Amino acid sequence: MTYKRIILSLMMVAAIAATFTSCNKGKKTKASAVSGLCKVLCDESFKNVLDDEIQVFEFSYKDASVLPRYIDEAAALDSLLSEKVNLIITYRDLTANQKKILKGQGRAYRSRRIAVDAVALIVNNANDIDYVSVNDIADIMTGKSTKWGDVYPTVLKNEPIKVVFDKNRSGVLHYMKDKFNAGKDLPIEFFAQGSSQEVFDIVKKTRNAIGVIGVSWITADMKSTAATIEEKYAELENGATSRQETKFTDEIKVLGVRTEESLKDYKPYQAYIFDGSYPLTREIFAIDASPLGTLDHDFFVFLTGSIGQKIILQTGISPAAVPVRIVNVGGEE
Repeated sequence: MTYKRIILSLMMVAAIAATFTSCNKGKKTKASAVSGLCKVLCDESFKNVLDDEIQVFEFSYKDASVLPRYIDEAAALDSLLSEKVNLIITYRDLTANQKKILKGQGRAYRSRRIAVDAVALIVNNANDIDYVSVNDIADIMTGKSTKWGDVYPTVLKNEPIKVVFDKNRSGVLHYMKDKFNAGKDLPIEFFAQGSSQEVFDIVKKTRNAIGVIGVSWITADMKSTAATIEEKYAELENGATSRQETKFTDEIKVLGVRTEESLKDYKPYQAYIFDGSYPLTREIFAIDASPLGTLDHDFFVFLTGSIGQKIILQTGISPAAVPVRIVNVGGEE
């Protein structure tokens, strides 16, 4: 074989190999195509859910690492718009002006609703109130009701209502301000604790406190499970889209909430979030401004895809894309 023929043969082999590589490039098989480091900013109240998503994603793709940072919603949006990060999880979609900013930066963006979450109201177990109305919440949020006796003739009727949130610019706080205060600041007696875990801890030990918190923080089976990551992955790949309703932790009391038009109150169980019976719900968005083919985009696709949505189904809130069939509702009416 002449030198030229050897060179031509090598070139043909290289071309064939490149063709096979190109054909297989789009196939994201386990521990193969997806690799690198992805940074994602997320509102702190969604931490428990995103931790589960990352665990399964990194198990699926051994060469991929997702680095989350849990901050308040406003800071996450600021970082996206200032080009410090390409992927965020937030409780509000991009505004027209924010979309204009991203477009002006030459960044393609994708915004997808990934779940419907609920804001839960929690009180100390010593509090004998079991539910509140939407009007009761409005009176508390605007400072009209300052003692528990203003809401209900409870054993705590002479004690001041101590309202605790996670952070000053969190998605939970924005939601409550928008819903009950027309976006205005809340009364000075309200206290930001720094994290959802701290809200939970304060309510657990403070009998006159009421905490406002994302519902995934109070589901009893989010904190501990005997299942390995291999078992979780197998269930997610093969399991049906039905859900045995999650129960709440008994370390605090979760209040039911009713509208003024209804005589029945509802707690933020997944079934009542899904059908809209529980009145304090909010949408969760994944917003991605990364180039196609990057790990940031791959993780965004995972969150919005079948497995990512099934993970959300298992955490007690309602996924956006997976049909949900609730088996029961924790044994409560």
